[in-house]
Amino acid sequence: MLIRTEAPADILGVDRLLKHAFETKVEADLVMKLRENGRRTLSFVACSDEGDVVGYVMFSPVTLNGEDLNWQGLAPLAVHPDYRNQGIAEQIVKEGLTSLLEFDYPACVVLGSPDYYARFGFVASEAHQMHCQWEVPPGVFQVLPLVDGEFTGRSGCIEYSPEFTEL
Repeated sequence: MLIRTEAPADILGVDRLLKHAFETKVEADLVMKLRENGRRTLSFVACSDEGDVVGYVMFSPVTLNGEDLNWQGLAPLAVHPDYRNQGIAEQIVKEGLTSLLEFDYPACVVLGSPDYYARFGFVASEAHQMHCQWEVPPGVFQVLPLVDGEFTGRSGCIEYSPEFTEL
């Protein structure tokens, strides 16, 4: 298994993966729109030994109370059904978070399973008096400071790029 930064040659493979991994093509359309509009900050693929894209994660900008603090949102995360439960998602998320820190992105947010994302250090946004732009159950929207003190004195509404609400 090879995990690396997404390359232009991966676009069709990523699109196929997303359409196969999710029940609808919403995530595939979202990724394409984020790419087209220059809102993809970082993305990583996991490739099988045969070179097929079997895992994917994307990070895109989010704002806090309308202010761009260089924070990133993790979405989507996908693994081909035939390759699930092998630690691929965990590996690509860790690679992504490490790279965000290396490139001086100070925080990351995610909308997803608290049980799953806690392993990376994400905590419920409510613990930092933050929430996302959509109504979601408590604990499902999570935040992770990549730099110590990044959340000190900050609170409010975190918003994703407009592409997330246009689909």
